[in-house]
Amino acid sequence: MPINDRSAILSGARILLRCVCLALVGALIGGCATRPANVEMPFEAAARQAAESLLNQPVGLLGVVGRSSRRAVVLDPTLDAASGQQTFSTQRLDQLIGEVAARRADDVQLLPFKAANLAQADHLLTGTLTRVDTAYRIDVALVDLKNGRVVAQATALARRDGMNMNPLAYYRDSPLLVKDKVVEGYVRTSALAPGQNADAAYLDRIATATVINDATLLYNTARYREALGQYRSALATPAGDQIRVLTGIYLSLAKLGQSAQAEEAFGRLVAYGIANNNLSIKFLFNPGTTEFWSDPKVSSAYAMWLRQIARQTASTRSCVDILGHTSKTGAEVYNESLSLRRAVYIKQRLASEAPAVGSRAHAVGMGWRDNIVGSGTDDVVDALDRRVEFTMTDCVK
Repeated sequence: MPINDRSAILSGARILLRCVCLALVGALIGGCATRPANVEMPFEAAARQAAESLLNQPVGLLGVVGRSSRRAVVLDPTLDAASGQQTFSTQRLDQLIGEVAARRADDVQLLPFKAANLAQADHLLTGTLTRVDTAYRIDVALVDLKNGRVVAQATALARRDGMNMNPLAYYRDSPLLVKDKVVEGYVRTSALAPGQNADAAYLDRIATATVINDATLLYNTARYREALGQYRSALATPAGDQIRVLTGIYLSLAKLGQSAQAEEAFGRLVAYGIANNNLSIKFLFNPGTTEFWSDPKVSSAYAMWLRQIARQTASTRSCVDILGHTSKTGAEVYNESLSLRRAVYIKQRLASEAPAVGSRAHAVGMGWRDNIVGSGTDDVVDALDRRVEFTMTDCVK
């Protein structure tokens, strides 16, 4: 046999052997994910399976055979996909991902979500819980921080029983929906297939997101003065003009009893929402009525909210659709009627604050058609479903 032919055969054999080795490695490390992704499991089992499956993917962490396999991974705290909120169950998902990573200390170093860690990490880990029929789908993804591509993704289904989707303090206290293009980008990234680019709006603001997260952790532990300082630090960054930051400043000032500054901050928050046509306020009503929730701890700020919404709306040349929403309980026709009556009530209150708004406002009852959460629990979990939404439109002459 000619030497050239022999060399070609040996080279081909080496390539074949290498491919077989890579396949074996992939098969061995993937052996933990024994259940298909469409089988519902208890939440903690599903969370562990998703994390194991993600970290087992050779494209995500092992790379080329023969090089060190240990990778530094930063976890951006997981979210409820529908609302963009952190809940007790997303917090538990973070903990379970951490437990899985801790058992793999030889090949994974899971780092806290800090700006300094982003600079030294290989990958960014994102994750969401999405309500689907009788379960929640867990989506987790790894993003290569050097090129911005998703390099691994995994999914599992968790049964709803035993899950706690109550929002953490910041999200519970927030007067409005804080899901903006940054949060939506995070949610999209968590479900992307490997090889696709992570959402640019999310990645471009990732450093500021670490400061926002630090501030939110402080708020959730009632350290409001420190939280205010951190939110203001986030606002001072180039990417800091975000709804989460403005909300945090308002909430912290309100908790500190600085009423005048809190109202000014809320006005800025409303102006931001109007400018971005994304203003959904959580006005809670007594069941079946157009009366605001009786507990002053909940509704005492509503008069100020209405005053600022009226002022900021009056300062624009636009007309506004006031969309009333209800949670998914009771008859559909009744809920449409109730949501319309509540929208009309808000319109009347705004007109009393700024008469010009009344002539440019149109009340609409949405019933439960545009539920965000859709649980029908009528508690803090689905508070966002009982919101009033303000949409700016061109005035028809």
